[in-house]
Amino acid sequence: MVSPQKNKVLVIDDSRVIRNMVKDMLPPANFDVLEAPDGQKGMDMIKEHKPWMILLDFILPKMSGFEVYQNLQSSRELASIPLIIMSGRKQEVTDAIPEPLEDHHLAFIEKPFEQKQLVAAIKKAIELAKKKAQALEAQAPTPAENIVIAANDLDPAIFSRLSILEEKVTLLEAENKRLKVLEQQIVTQHKQLQQLVAFIKQKLS
Repeated sequence: MVSPQKNKVLVIDDSRVIRNMVKDMLPPANFDVLEAPDGQKGMDMIKEHKPWMILLDFILPKMSGFEVYQNLQSSRELASIPLIIMSGRKQEVTDAIPEPLEDHHLAFIEKPFEQKQLVAAIKKAIELAKKKAQALEAQAPTPAENIVIAANDLDPAIFSRLSILEEKVTLLEAENKRLKVLEQQIVTQHKQLQQLVAFIKQKLS
């Protein structure tokens, strides 16, 4: 059974729209989405809740996303929490954190994003967190309880749920495309019918 702590996702963003969007995209049955409107509040919530994953906006009031990132990296206890950096401009991030971002064990997602992109970023962040945890364990012996996300402590069931969610999103996208095609066909047929009626009226007059 998955502990509730592993499903806590902390969204640190000063935009309520983004926070609500992430909450709407993640099924409440699988994820407990926590919210922080600024970097300082986000840092406090990280220490208090030890979330399973963090979605971090890069430009924040009170404490920037980069400062939060630096705080996480300086703590062996927090450094291996899966991390997704969010920004409307990737250049803002890469100016502070050199590419490739994967080398820093973080995933990046550009705002605004769709559900499919978020799911992919979550899966990537999990894989990178595994590598980070392994690197931390290799550096020096550390009690397992002091590493929030140990290399062998990532719940495999979450991958199954993410894959199911990804499949549902893909099916929904395909259905939406099919509906758009049908709508276009109806519009075309309606125009053709109007033209036919106009032609018949012209012949009868």
